Amino acid sequence: MAVKILCATTIGIEAHLIRAEVDLAPGLPGLHIVGLGDKAVEESKERINVALKNSGLKPPSSFHKKIIVNLAPADLKKEGSGFDLPIALGFLCATEQVSLKNIPNHCFVGELGLDGSLQRIHGIAPIIMAAIKHHEYANIVIPRVNYAEASFFKDSIRIIPVENILELIEYCEKGIVSDIPAIPDAPSITPELDISEIAGLESIKRALSIAAAGGHHMLLKGSPGTGKTILAKALPSILPPLSKDESQEVTAIYSIAGLLSRELPWVTQRPFRQPHHSASASAIIGGGSNPRPGEISLAHRGVLFLDEFPEFHRDVIEALRQPLEDGVISVLRAKQNMTMPARFMLVAAMNPCLCGYYGDPKHPCSCSMQTIQKYQRKVSGPILDRIDIVVQVPRIPIANLLHHKNTQESSFLREQVIRARAIQQERFRKNNIHTNSEMGLNNIKNFCAIGTSSEAILMQSEKQFLLSPRAIHRILKVSRTIADLDSSDSIADIHLTEALQYRDFTI
Repeated sequence: MAVKILCATTIGIEAHLIRAEVDLAPGLPGLHIVGLGDKAVEESKERINVALKNSGLKPPSSFHKKIIVNLAPADLKKEGSGFDLPIALGFLCATEQVSLKNIPNHCFVGELGLDGSLQRIHGIAPIIMAAIKHHEYANIVIPRVNYAEASFFKDSIRIIPVENILELIEYCEKGIVSDIPAIPDAPSITPELDISEIAGLESIKRALSIAAAGGHHMLLKGSPGTGKTILAKALPSILPPLSKDESQEVTAIYSIAGLLSRELPWVTQRPFRQPHHSASASAIIGGGSNPRPGEISLAHRGVLFLDEFPEFHRDVIEALRQPLEDGVISVLRAKQNMTMPARFMLVAAMNPCLCGYYGDPKHPCSCSMQTIQKYQRKVSGPILDRIDIVVQVPRIPIANLLHHKNTQESSFLREQVIRARAIQQERFRKNNIHTNSEMGLNNIKNFCAIGTSSEAILMQSEKQFLLSPRAIHRILKVSRTIADLDSSDSIADIHLTEALQYRDFTI
């Protein structure tokens, strides 16, 4: 009778529960693994054989029988070295070297070293989340080196960390678990830059607060050296911390990407990603032969800062259309189709032209009008139409720089943002959305009603600037956020007119 061991694999950022079925049969001696495994799965039989031998156990090579391992379901591709532990355990059970009668309802994952020790694996967070959803399994056995990351979920599932294969056998037979590693304190990261350190630009700071409060996409335009980059880097200092659910989402993504460590076992601060403009579409969007999250997924629930926006490859910029609109990215490959989360705040920065000084009051522009238009067309109308807030960053007078006095600190603006987010959380408590920027058409209809005078203002703007329906919806979303910052139940004319100021009417 086949022994069945529950384990898991990750595809993209999702984990799927797998059954490792092990049985002995007449035939050519050896360990045979079937079930659409990748190279790492195929190589596991060599690691298992040596690890068991070095641990003083009977390895597969000592049995003159055919040992068949089936990873079910067979039509799902299995990736990674995390199958070493369940396959080895299934073999030990099938050959009556160990019994699982005392430990039902367990999931097992881990890579074996040649000395029998369990090695760290990537993707432990989504694997645990999948096991939690599968209510039949209330326990998961993992490598001890993964415990810091796994401890984030200790209130939802029993986690058993083991050091090596012999420690696992002792647990299986006696239920004994060696000392649980100390759980590290939640990492605390203090923003390096306080927004009050930036001289002047109060109107831009106001726009940043609105973007942070509603999760709106933002574009900063201006000449070189006006402060676009430093403003973007100050944005994390006014963002609220991640909620527990959001932290789990982001931690799962970083776990798959292999970006967690003992010092940073889970993500509690909103991500801030700043890829270089030479990055490829695969690096930004994600994918590859073994699909992995790209920068837009690593920025999930945080900020994606694209400096020198027009310098990014055209296919990269255009690929942002879906995630900017839907908060997800669909990655199509020949053998599989997967969707990755990408609910980020885009903050893009760009110069007005190739030389950077078009419209600058102090520096003459050396570009021809044709060159200026060509440069600005690198960012297409459909992309600009998806950006809620567009602001011109002016040059700060030298006197203001020399005699700068700190104004509103990040902590003050952050409290305003947190209050506005709390209003939105209450508003959307029955909807699966977090911020005003995520509102769909029905939400806009229900929560963004405007008065007669505001309607007249909006209709006049639509007629004058030929606003698209998408642009109108985004104006209403920003208006709703401005009203939330004012703790106003309704959208007033002043909220709408401020939101209109942040549209780019050149598209």
